[in-house]
Amino acid sequence: MKINYNYIKFSLLAVFMVTICSFSASRNKKRMISAPKVQFEGSNNLFITSEAVSNLLIQNINKAKNHTKEALDLNSLEQSLTSSPMISKAEVYVNTQGDLSAKVIQKQPIARVVAGAQYYLDSDGGTMPLSKNYTERVPLVTGEINKKKLDNIWKLATYVKNDSFLKKQVVEINEDDKNKLSIKIREANFNIQLGDLEHLDKKINNLKAFFIQASKENVLNQYKTVNLQFDNQVVCTKV
Repeated sequence: MKINYNYIKFSLLAVFMVTICSFSASRNKKRMISAPKVQFEGSNNLFITSEAVSNLLIQNINKAKNHTKEALDLNSLEQSLTSSPMISKAEVYVNTQGDLSAKVIQKQPIARVVAGAQYYLDSDGGTMPLSKNYTERVPLVTGEINKKKLDNIWKLATYVKNDSFLKKQVVEINEDDKNKLSIKIREANFNIQLGDLEHLDKKINNLKAFFIQASKENVLNQYKTVNLQFDNQVVCTKV
């Protein structure tokens, strides 16, 4: 019987390749995890440092019995990061060389509450503590503030953030004990009374028209209050 040596060679090569791949996969699973690499996405304003993020990851990795890729629970590590009051989203992954990396999106403050305890109101409607690393220039929130009832403040602060005129001008948002809202702007000393948030577009358009006219006449500082709560009109009180 004639022996097919080419067939034997091919079979041995296939067995060899399977063995090498299995060995490589086994070694890859057992590869030890490197020190975490942290990448911040979005804003460059670092309210939390890469070192702090690394420490959070390392603390949770150390809870495992070993630090191999096979034993690592990436979902758990991501949850440990998003549990931080400074972090909005996180993605944790490991490459084939065993490099542990994290992509982090920080929370973005849109207002700073200074009534009693101080903290930021973030763009998602939640809160975040002040940071020792960076201070964001956002409108201050004053008055009778209930941390559990920030909806109106958040809606107004979001509106301010998305309007180029207001974003440049508004320095303070106030809510009184009757939940009435008012704002103060950078280029004038008067108090702008909004009341509630109904017809907010119309109220702000009236404010802009008044601001432009009063600026032209150079009389901005002659007013103590500007009331926008009346339909289609701006009611002013002089100093």
